[in-house]
Amino acid sequence: MTDLRTTVESYWAAADARDWEAFASLLAEDVVYTLPQTRERISGRERYVAFNREYPGDWHARIERVVAESGHAVSWIRLTVGPEEMQAVTFFTAGEDGRITTVTDFWPEPYEPPAGRERLVERY
Repeated sequence: MTDLRTTVESYWAAADARDWEAFASLLAEDVVYTLPQTRERISGRERYVAFNREYPGDWHARIERVVAESGHAVSWIRLTVGPEEMQAVTFFTAGEDGRITTVTDFWPEPYEPPAGRERLVERY
């Protein structure tokens, strides 16, 4: 397999293209997917691919950044579903064969900053 940065980029490209065969080929058979905010866990390639295949809406993922080192990577993506845009940070680990063994997704909700720091920040 290739380095983990390339694998993560291929993971998001396959997911965005709905190429579930290519997506599955990047995952270890015993991959574990975790969503800490909802306290959900999916174990196994087949169930994880089904989870993504069946996810509702016409969503599209765009990579903002991938940082990788040996066996570990993190991605920042922007996901659009119709007019709605969300951001996610996803942590990956890989086995010796280069396949993804764990995926942990964080989907932070946007919020308004506290009052009093307007003089220090620029809003965008």
